[in-house]
Amino acid sequence: MAEAGQFLVPQDSYLKAGIHIGTKFRTKYMEQFIYKTRPDGLSVLNLQKIDERIKNAANMLSRYKPGDIIIVGKRENSWKALRAVNKHSGINVFAGKYMPGILTNPALDSYREAKLVMVTDPWPDRNVIDDAMRIGIPVIALCDTNNQANNIDLVVPCNNKGKKSLGLLFWVLTREYMKLRGEIKGNDDFKAPIEDFTEE
Repeated sequence: MAEAGQFLVPQDSYLKAGIHIGTKFRTKYMEQFIYKTRPDGLSVLNLQKIDERIKNAANMLSRYKPGDIIIVGKRENSWKALRAVNKHSGINVFAGKYMPGILTNPALDSYREAKLVMVTDPWPDRNVIDDAMRIGIPVIALCDTNNQANNIDLVVPCNNKGKKSLGLLFWVLTREYMKLRGEIKGNDDFKAPIEDFTEE
């Protein structure tokens, strides 16, 4: 495990949020991110790899203006965090059921343009991944140990089901995105409280 100083947030914050706790199922692709399996059968993700991939995701996101990005989360546990991402960074979010065609069919009232898509879980959010593939834009996905990585450009391994885990991840991601875009100078300039993103 890395020194705490190398992480985007103290290691303890990640552990408390349970960002590293996976499921009892593991796909072949996700094995590379698994640190160990607990006696109760749950897989534990490697914190260093989670942190590295959050940095990679922030770098990838920072190449795009907020209006060119859409983050999708069908699961209700992600909605509060997604709304906070939108409030603080201006990135477009879609909390709830994403109907096919929103990115591909200009005739729809709900039509939106995007240059990059991020999903909180590739399985429930597969409609938007299909749309992104049709128009040839990159996809970042939060993936738990049971996810497949088909048609995903960047996998961020994490517990993508827990409110605290998702809240912390999107809080960190928003801060890093805003730093890389030059909207804030350092961590201390990021005034958004973690409570905006997560349930206490």
